[in-house]
Amino acid sequence: MKQKPLAFQMRPEHIDEIIGQEHLVGEGKIIRRMVTAKRLASMILFGPPGTGKTSMAIALAKSLAMPVKTLNAVTDKKRDMEIVVEEAKMTGQLVLILDEVHRLDKAKQDFLLPHLESNLVIMIGCTTSNPYHSINPAIRSRCHLFELHRLTTEHVKQAIQRALKDEVNGYGSSSIYISEKALDHFAFSANGDLRAALNGLELAVASTPENEEKQISITLTTAEECMQKKSFSHDKNGDAHYDVLSAFQKSIRGSDVDAALHYLARLVEAGDLESIGRRMVVTAYEDIGLANPQAGPRTLTAVQAAERLGFPEARIPLAVAIIELCLSPKSNSAYKALDKALQDVRSGKGGEVPAHIKDAHYAGAQTLGRGTQYQYPHDHESGWVRQQYLPEAIKHKQYYEPKATGKFEQAMKQVYERIKKD
Repeated sequence: MKQKPLAFQMRPEHIDEIIGQEHLVGEGKIIRRMVTAKRLASMILFGPPGTGKTSMAIALAKSLAMPVKTLNAVTDKKRDMEIVVEEAKMTGQLVLILDEVHRLDKAKQDFLLPHLESNLVIMIGCTTSNPYHSINPAIRSRCHLFELHRLTTEHVKQAIQRALKDEVNGYGSSSIYISEKALDHFAFSANGDLRAALNGLELAVASTPENEEKQISITLTTAEECMQKKSFSHDKNGDAHYDVLSAFQKSIRGSDVDAALHYLARLVEAGDLESIGRRMVVTAYEDIGLANPQAGPRTLTAVQAAERLGFPEARIPLAVAIIELCLSPKSNSAYKALDKALQDVRSGKGGEVPAHIKDAHYAGAQTLGRGTQYQYPHDHESGWVRQQYLPEAIKHKQYYEPKATGKFEQAMKQVYERIKKD
C-alpha cells in the first residue's frame, strides 16, 4: 500500500496539536472557546498556503468527535454535497470541510445555504483568497471569517521536530540526525509554508542513505537541495531575516538607494517575494505618503507585476519601484493624523454628530432637526463654506499637521491653512 505524504500523516488530530494560530486556538481565543463550549459554527478559514487551514478544520471536528466529510468546491459535484446532507440527516449533524470554497458555484451554494442556516451542516471553508473579495455574500454572511497567519520559523521547526519524534506518523522509529543549520534552512526557506517544509524533510530522509551507524544524517547541503533554495545567512532563531527586512524598509525611509538595493538583493536571493512586496507597499504609504501620492499606486503595480512574473524577472519592476521610493520626498503626516484621531476615539473623546450634518434622508428628519441648517458647499462660488463638522466637544481639534517635503503636500498645506484661517 502506498504510504501517504508526511505532511498528510502529521496533520493534527486535536485542537491541542495545532501549531501556530494562537490568536484563534490559544487559551481563551474564539475557536478554542467554540470547542470548549462544544458549539462549533460554520466558518471560513483563509490565509496563505501551508498555514494549516484544512488541518485545523479536521482537528476541530475530531476534537468534538463529530462526523466529518471533506469536499472540494471545484472538483466535487452537487451530488456529492447531497450525499453529505443525507448523511448529516442520519447522524444529526455533520462537519463539511470545503476546500477552495471561493470557487463554489451558484447551484452548489443554493443547495447548501438552507442546511447551513438550520445548522444541520457545519461548513468549514478553506481558501487562500480574501473572502471579502472572492466569496459570495450569501455564503459569507452565514459564516464566521477567520484569518490564519503565516507560520513563523519557530512554528515550522516545532513541526519538523515533532515529525522526527513521532513514532506512529513520523520518523520516531528511525535513527535520523539533522544538523542545526539544516533544521534552520528547512524552517526558513519554507517561508511559513509548513507543507513545503515537511515535503522537503520527507525528500531528504527518503533520498539520504544510512551511514555505517545505520543513521540518516541530514546536512545543510541536503536541505538546500531538497528545498531547492540556497541557504540565506540568518541566525538560529531567524532574527537575521527580520533584521534584513527592517534594514530594507529603513533604508528606503532614509533615502539610501544603494543600501535599499543591497537589502533587496538579499531578500531576492532568499526568494521572499511576499515580504518584499508587503514592505514596499507599506513604505510607499507610511513614509512617502502625501509627499508623492502616486508612489503608492505605482509601487502596488510594480509588486503585482513582480508577483505575476515571479523570480528572476520579478527583480526588474521591484528595482524600478525601490529607486523611486528612495528618492521620493518623505512625509508621514497622513497616517499620523489618523492615529491621533483613533487615539481620541478609543479614549472616548468625541460626542454627538452635529445635527446639521446628520442623515436627513427619511421621513420625520426635519421634525427632529436633522440637516435643517446644513449648507451645501457646491451652492457657493468657491465650493467651500464655513460650518462645523466636528462634534462640539472637539470642534477645535487639529489632527493633520502638513509637511512641506513635496510639491503636492506643499499645495495641500496652503489650502489646509487657508481653510483653517478663514
